Amino acid sequence: MKPLGTPLRPSALKVMLLGAGELGKEVIIALQRLGAETIAVDRYDNAPGHQVAHHAYTIDMNDEQALRTLIKTVQPDIIVPEIEAIATQVLAEFEHAQSLRVIPTARATQLTMDREGIRRLAAETLGVPTSPYVFCNSLEELTQAIDNKIGYPCVIKPLMSSSGKGQSKIASAADIEPAWNYAMEGGRVSQQRVIVEGFIDFDYEITLLTVRSLRQGQVETNFCAPIGHKQVDGDYVESWQPQAMSEAALQKAQAIALAVTQNLGGLGVFGVELFVRGDDVWFSEVSPRPHDTGMVTMITQAQSEFELHARAILGLPVDTTLRSAGASSVIYGGVESSAVVFDYVAQALQVPQSDVRLFGKPQSFDRRRMGVALAAAEDTTTARERANQVSSTILVKQA
Repeated sequence: MKPLGTPLRPSALKVMLLGAGELGKEVIIALQRLGAETIAVDRYDNAPGHQVAHHAYTIDMNDEQALRTLIKTVQPDIIVPEIEAIATQVLAEFEHAQSLRVIPTARATQLTMDREGIRRLAAETLGVPTSPYVFCNSLEELTQAIDNKIGYPCVIKPLMSSSGKGQSKIASAADIEPAWNYAMEGGRVSQQRVIVEGFIDFDYEITLLTVRSLRQGQVETNFCAPIGHKQVDGDYVESWQPQAMSEAALQKAQAIALAVTQNLGGLGVFGVELFVRGDDVWFSEVSPRPHDTGMVTMITQAQSEFELHARAILGLPVDTTLRSAGASSVIYGGVESSAVVFDYVAQALQVPQSDVRLFGKPQSFDRRRMGVALAAAEDTTTARERANQVSSTILVKQA
């Protein structure tokens, strides 16, 4: 592993982020604190990560030639995919040629970028518990799968999407065609294929941040305290840590996360999503990178998920210690505008033990995440109340 050097000098360790949204921005900041030279790449100009990186580029990351050319030009030592919509075959080419490292690995990135690869790995190869599922190539196949195997209620998702886009929970046959159309619109790439899952009547769902890092040259796995979260239309709106759960359920969750991440390999943070009912646990999805629900760790942990990711990437030891209970609450745009201002921030931060991150996104939409409120407390109930008070106080307005 190349040693840490000095940014913008020949000795620099160069790390390229593919995806420079709010999560990528925090990873870039964490990497810079450890002396890495950072390159932010996104599909639009002035993305949050562009604003803090040493170098910024705007390309279509699904364009194989454009991505290949940029990598050859920049010559990074490490590539860190931060979104799903990437021409992963290009990453595999460079990794195979041993000209750079892909985090966690090119194979892991390929498997997890679409729901089919990771679901088949989890359920069919590793045998971990999942909801029943069928992959469908048409509206007719979807209807038959629901009628003959899955039943109602069920969840329909595009194979590749983020933040709940294109995802529907349906309760009757009348909902199937609208859900299919929504999945077609919400996918990250044009793909006439969906997954339909049987609905699990869970008590709660968690993100178990699982960290693969080096200690004395050996890979070890550490777990953060489980993170509970609330979703609306498949999109996270608040999260809290720790989520209370039985010891039996926690052990099952960690065993599932360990099996999946060991198979994927590499180093870094994995956001493993799980459903929990009593002592029973089901695997849902995994992201081979920090997770949006994990933004709560910026106020709860000794090292946030972004610092953990940066340290693991660079071969440094990590500390997953939970310092305090805490919560996060999303600040939505609420307006359609190319520039916004944030009012009442000072008033919001009068809430005890609170903080805020304003992402700096250049364009606002009604349901676009423009920031996140954070709060710590002695218990998660109080922390959630505080975080929601902060997010509801801040007003996003057209500039």
